[in-house]
Amino acid sequence: MEFYLGTDVGGTFTDLWVADQHGRARVFKSPTTEDVMTGVLDVIRLAAASFDLSFEQFCSGIVRFGHGTTVGLNALLTGRAARCGVITTAGFGDTLEIGRMRRLTSGLSELEVTDFYKHNRYGPIVAREFVAEVVERIDANGTVIRPLDEAGARAAISALIQRDVAAFAICTLWATANPVHELRLRDLVRELAPDAFVTLGHEISPAVGEYGRMSTAAANAALGPVAGGYLAKLQASLQSSGMTVPVLMMTNAGGVLPTNVLSDRPVYALFSGPAAGVIGSQAIGARLDERNILTTDIGGTSFDVGVIVDGKPVMRREISVAGTDLRVPSIDVDSIGAGGGSIASVKFGNLQVGPASAGSRPGPACYGRGGVLPTATDADLVLGVLDPNNFIGGAMKLDVAAAERAIREHVAEPLGVDVLEAAWGIREVLDAKMSALLRRATIERGHDPREFVLLANGGAGPSHAWALARELGLPKFVVPAAATAQSAFGCANSGLGLTRESAVYLRASAGVRPPASALVALDAELARLARDTEASLRDAGARGEIVVERLLSMRYRGQTNTMDISVAAGTFDEPAFADAARRFEKEYETLFGRGATYSSAGFEVMGARVTAHGALPPPPLVAAGEALVASGSRKILFDLKQGPVDTAIWRTSYPPPGAEVAGPAIIEFPGQSVVVPPGGHARADAFGNLHVSVAS
Repeated sequence: MEFYLGTDVGGTFTDLWVADQHGRARVFKSPTTEDVMTGVLDVIRLAAASFDLSFEQFCSGIVRFGHGTTVGLNALLTGRAARCGVITTAGFGDTLEIGRMRRLTSGLSELEVTDFYKHNRYGPIVAREFVAEVVERIDANGTVIRPLDEAGARAAISALIQRDVAAFAICTLWATANPVHELRLRDLVRELAPDAFVTLGHEISPAVGEYGRMSTAAANAALGPVAGGYLAKLQASLQSSGMTVPVLMMTNAGGVLPTNVLSDRPVYALFSGPAAGVIGSQAIGARLDERNILTTDIGGTSFDVGVIVDGKPVMRREISVAGTDLRVPSIDVDSIGAGGGSIASVKFGNLQVGPASAGSRPGPACYGRGGVLPTATDADLVLGVLDPNNFIGGAMKLDVAAAERAIREHVAEPLGVDVLEAAWGIREVLDAKMSALLRRATIERGHDPREFVLLANGGAGPSHAWALARELGLPKFVVPAAATAQSAFGCANSGLGLTRESAVYLRASAGVRPPASALVALDAELARLARDTEASLRDAGARGEIVVERLLSMRYRGQTNTMDISVAAGTFDEPAFADAARRFEKEYETLFGRGATYSSAGFEVMGARVTAHGALPPPPLVAAGEALVASGSRKILFDLKQGPVDTAIWRTSYPPPGAEVAGPAIIEFPGQSVVVPPGGHARADAFGNLHVSVAS
């Protein structure tokens, strides 16, 4: 047999999505282990047993293995990354300490930013004592002003080696214009510390701005010995058991790459899990012929939102981790502290839900693990949305009395209401917070949410989606067949993807033609990046057509931030620049409002980026499914004024094509419950996705 696999390592569970050569798909979950790899192997063993195969037989049938993991992210958040030393230009050793104006609040939530005592919670990614300065200087044009002091550089490197540094980040000023000194410093490090992991700033983040470049280089270097080693061990273990294909790692920007391509750039896969969820939603949208998608994921601690516009995910240029801004192209996923574990409390007479979370241990009060504070999961249990005897497919029993006790003590009594009304209030507050994030991700960026299809992912997504759709004025939402393991599905259904960028500069004053020499140089750089990305994807195993997208980072002259503007293929000449400027102004008005443009300021191009995508044969998919089984009914509260109503309960692991259910109803899957509200209707398509209409 042949198997297509996608895995995603979460904080609590490791998910596995498997499709065989006949297109029958299954989802498996296993607890995430401290070393991560054991949890991945455990869940693969579960899959093998379900197909009545040995572990070795199953591995020998794997024809594709997509992977997403939080190994690197957790290493940075918990301080378990390798000890890293930074080498930089004399006079710039305090760059990581100074950062930017928002360094003291970087990584904080909207609520935390208002708390002065949380400012400066995170120190620089590398302490000042591990930053060494070397004498050298290159100017903005790439001219060597002061040669590298090699004797001083050797002394600085040796001093860091004496402090047990295992990785080096080399980031000198204006290496993007001329990297000769960074390259020589790398040679010296390899000479003095041949086993150390080395990252060069101009390679990992080739853009103007020394703080973003240095912080990204430092994070990559610190992750190298940890994440790179993990991927190598995982691939070796699976291949020793019979797997003949490489592990394909999901990147922040979407698209998978073989582990050997990413071994020296682990920071490119830091947010592989959230990116994979959006890519999975993009794949589902393509099958449904939907190009505008709001992809949501509600887990235990967070609510994640990604936006797909005209078939492409919205991207961002930076991500923030533990107070450090990392400049790597990534799919834009917005998150807030809102999930099943969000703790409800009453402060100054107001009901609050989140951002604090009970996590998985002790977890919600109903888990029976020592938790005594009410959470969103406790509220859903009291409202009847969750079945206490069929949580996670019956793998866990929930304590209704404990949930009611927690809500009564901490919410109902302080507010002077009964338990049911308090539970309803918890859900209303949580849904309002999530709806606000969806509006920020759409309306505040110039998009009408009514032109999008809402995809409900995550363990709690399908149970809240009806309320979110109602708040946004959407007529329906879609629950993917693999909603509870959407990131794993995305890892298995993504094509190859690679992004390369370069620091280029072009200035054009208002009404003045851009310099011909600058246009020629920019055209040559775009062509070089396109050739390099395409060649790299070929080396990574891409077959057939490779789609290349060219982008310029543009801004009005004198501005700080840039916008990425797509550039058509062909020679980048004066007409092409004029077209890019028109595109820039059109997108500027979309984002900031009509009349916000200011053409008389002139334009600047600050960088070029090329993204290449190579298709991989997708797993065959058919919704074999199993019939929906009626499982009685129970009282569920959909509207506080109307009170609880009798609601039909149905169960399935994978709905067959054409299956239909009228609301009010709940369709229980292992790991998720789909709420079909009164007046609503659910129907399964040919791929097992549930399309749920919402009555106005």
